[in-house]
Amino acid sequence: MTPGAWSWSAEALIPLALAAWYVVATRAHRNALRTVAFLSGCALLVAVLVTPLDTLARTYLVWAHLLQNVVLAEWAPLLLVLGIPPSLARRLSTPRPMRALTQPFVALPLWVATYALWHVPALYDAALGRPGSLLALEHATYVVAGLLFWWCVWQAEPHRLSSGARAGYVVAAFVLSAPLGLVLALVPRAVYGFYADAPERVFGLSRLTDQQLGGMTMAAEQSVVFFAVFAYWFLRFLSEQEQLEE
Repeated sequence: MTPGAWSWSAEALIPLALAAWYVVATRAHRNALRTVAFLSGCALLVAVLVTPLDTLARTYLVWAHLLQNVVLAEWAPLLLVLGIPPSLARRLSTPRPMRALTQPFVALPLWVATYALWHVPALYDAALGRPGSLLALEHATYVVAGLLFWWCVWQAEPHRLSSGARAGYVVAAFVLSAPLGLVLALVPRAVYGFYADAPERVFGLSRLTDQQLGGMTMAAEQSVVFFAVFAYWFLRFLSEQEQLEE
């Protein structure tokens, strides 16, 4: 398969089904901005599973795989959670397992552990070697962990966190997750053996340069995304404090 080829993945049917479910579930309480956010999250999931990015990730470049992971674990779940209206969030958060998994002290470690586990070289290479099963499981756990993680930030149910607590939660997430990208950017050798057998070096990138670019991409995007979310909640916290003092 050439680097620019599109790929077919049955996984891409899941976000399409999710989009259809959302349209039906929110028909009585639909909000334009929330709908755009949720459907954009679904579109992102489809894009990273069928476009040439998936081909590059599965065969050629660590950088592409790391970018795909970022979309699956951070960007798409963020948009999906933002798109869920309060009434639907209340229903979804009623089951006891959901209440337990969306506890901040559960959701955050679970998200960080998911990220860290799948980047262990042995497991990382094994997943790429079994794209029909283990890699699909990797993708699914990224999305689920990401949904639970962002739920604590944006949804008031089932655990209503203050604006200050949400800002602190985001800072903690950045502090705990940032070292992974930095390590991949700074380690002086290529750690993932799977790409040693890539059919060609795309864009003329060496294995080490490819890995370093991927690590820097992860670190940079997390700096931007997490700072933006932190700033939003911190400013809300300051505004609330001013109102209390009036």
